[in-house]
Amino acid sequence: MHIEIYNRLLELARAQKLTYYSEIAPLASLSMDIEEDRDRIASLLWEIVEHERNNDRPMLTAIVVHRGLDNNPGEGFFSAGVKIGKFDGSRDPIARLEFWVRQVSEVHGYWASH
Repeated sequence: MHIEIYNRLLELARAQKLTYYSEIAPLASLSMDIEEDRDRIASLLWEIVEHERNNDRPMLTAIVVHRGLDNNPGEGFFSAGVKIGKFDGSRDPIARLEFWVRQVSEVHGYWASH
């Protein structure tokens, strides 16, 4: 697990904030402009999802979103939710938004008190 990314996500979660993939990628010397780096950041975030699941905590990676008009998480977030049994894989935009908002709320709530 990439400790610098993990610690930054903890800091942001405790402050009840979101961040962008493009802001955390440089912590691992990665660029979101490079496809291989995007794949690597997805892998690093998956490691964090697994770590948090193994410690009975919410999906910390929910606070990482795309910069732009939608400010939504990437497909890897939803895939990770399916892999750990928290999301049914729905393609319905409302179901996806509800899942993401619920995860962000759980992350902020948990880390605000820990």
